[in-house]
Amino acid sequence: MTATPNAFKAALAESRPQIGLWCALVSNVVAEILNPIGYDWILFDSEHAPNEPSGLLSQLQAMRGSGSEPVVRPPWNDAVIIKRLLDIGFRSFLMPMVQTAEEARAAVAATRYPPAGVRGVATINRAASYGADASYFANADRQMCVIVQIETGKSLDNLEEICAVEGVDGIFLGPSDLAASMGHLGKPNTPAVQDAIRHVAEVARAHGKAAGTLAPVQDDARRYIGWGYSFVAVGADVGLLRTAAGNLLKAFK
Repeated sequence: MTATPNAFKAALAESRPQIGLWCALVSNVVAEILNPIGYDWILFDSEHAPNEPSGLLSQLQAMRGSGSEPVVRPPWNDAVIIKRLLDIGFRSFLMPMVQTAEEARAAVAATRYPPAGVRGVATINRAASYGADASYFANADRQMCVIVQIETGKSLDNLEEICAVEGVDGIFLGPSDLAASMGHLGKPNTPAVQDAIRHVAEVARAHGKAAGTLAPVQDDARRYIGWGYSFVAVGADVGLLRTAAGNLLKAFK
């Protein structure tokens, strides 16, 4: 089975709007429910959710045939961790806590085979249909999508250099961590933080990179889209479940 082209990567290159959803419930059943809904991308989080490769594998299997691109956030920008996620079939990555151009280059290199990168070679893995896809090695690098997460003051200081790194497909703004880094823990709507959020989109677009973020509050999401954020996660499975359960209870109490 030959893998389909990465439509999400292509959309980022053209700054076409891509609406996503965060998935942190660590459940293949949740992934299967979300599979046909129609989000452009779904983020499977293993930085702030207890997702391990075996669980992520079952969620990828549940996403088979979906029009939504599965994107994974590793717990860290680490080539060994990334290699395992590549081998089970992920091709789109949100790399956390990237603060320098060197770290961005390392993130890209982790997803590419030599000589372009440092990805280890396994001939029998799920990504290559367990060896049945003879074209995998020739095509894999071209389908890789690497998004780096900007979430600290240091990242902001190095934003221009990070955006200039070849192989970075998108710049993702982490509002909560950025706010904390700027001394406004839990207050991402502070004017100084909002100014920084707008600045990130402007710099990314100036370098031809797509800008993205997580914005589960609709007013925030619409504002960020207006500022030039082309790929936005507009909710999270955990929040949706909690909100719906709470509202249902209120209707009967």
